[in-house]
Amino acid sequence: MKNKTLATWLTFWGGPLGLHRFYLKGLGDTLGWLLPVPTALGIYGFERVQALGLDDQLSWLLIPLLGFTIAGCALNAIVYGLMPAEKWNAKFNPQAAPDTSAGQTQWSTVIGIATALLIGTAILMSSLAFSFQRYFEYQIEEARLISQ
Repeated sequence: MKNKTLATWLTFWGGPLGLHRFYLKGLGDTLGWLLPVPTALGIYGFERVQALGLDDQLSWLLIPLLGFTIAGCALNAIVYGLMPAEKWNAKFNPQAAPDTSAGQTQWSTVIGIATALLIGTAILMSSLAFSFQRYFEYQIEEARLISQ
């Protein structure tokens, strides 16, 4: 039985590594194996910033990949947590009765939804702000070079 509360928390905390996909769909899930790629690229972007500084153009393209992956997984956690029990059980527990307790919403599910909403939104907005700030600073620097 696939538990909705566990899936919600796995999606939020382990989503960028694909853990929720493996839990819900098994080890043969292609997207589960591909999710760590943008996560690793985003972490590599952070390492480039530490090594080369904030002026590294590749890093301000890579870092938002991590943020968008985390935000997307947080959104997916919200979708899983808000899914009605009948729909959850029909999709992930088809052999069980529609009102099986594995698909029921518990208080820990609600807390997982609220956590995913708060942290996911903060990470998404931070990623957007970082990207746009770096982009506009780059544009200003290029304009200064042209005007000289």
